[in-house]
Amino acid sequence: MGCRRDAILEALENLTADELKKFKLKLQSVQLRDGYRPIPRGKLETMDAVDLTDKLVSFYLEGYGAEITVTVLRDMGLQEMADRLHEGTLKGPGVAPAGSKAPSQITAKPALHFVDQHRAALITRVTDVDGVLDALHGKILNDEQYQAVRAEATNPLRMRKLFSFAPSWNLTCKDLLLQALRETQPYLVADLE
Repeated sequence: MGCRRDAILEALENLTADELKKFKLKLQSVQLRDGYRPIPRGKLETMDAVDLTDKLVSFYLEGYGAEITVTVLRDMGLQEMADRLHEGTLKGPGVAPAGSKAPSQITAKPALHFVDQHRAALITRVTDVDGVLDALHGKILNDEQYQAVRAEATNPLRMRKLFSFAPSWNLTCKDLLLQALRETQPYLVADLE
């Protein structure tokens, strides 16, 4: 799952010191999707390529972080490097970038459902929990479960409560949750995919 992070790091490590400084400056002015905020400028100034990669991934996750990196590189006129990063990050999770060897563990693990694989990110990042609940009410959630989730004080607590019912769900239930997330949180789902 770290292939996008590795591709971002490789691109940033190939920048000169002046280019890295310019990258950080342009990163502050890039147009972000709704729900995202820029990395504070004070934190960026002292970062090297490794720290900046970690910060990009922690703020935007791997997929969207790679997309932002490509945008900034293109804005800097580094088209070839941006294209190389774009090609390296088009591959799905678990596929190594071109020229590297994929660890054998990646191919040996059975694929987890999206909602299981991204449980932690969904708990912390879903902002329209009510929309998700409304889509699931009567399909996956009964009235009691619906009210129990709604009673929680914050969105992360609501999502955690929703996931407490997940052990009894089959694949169809998880697919319905994913569909509800795609309808209410399309950018988040796209970022995680």
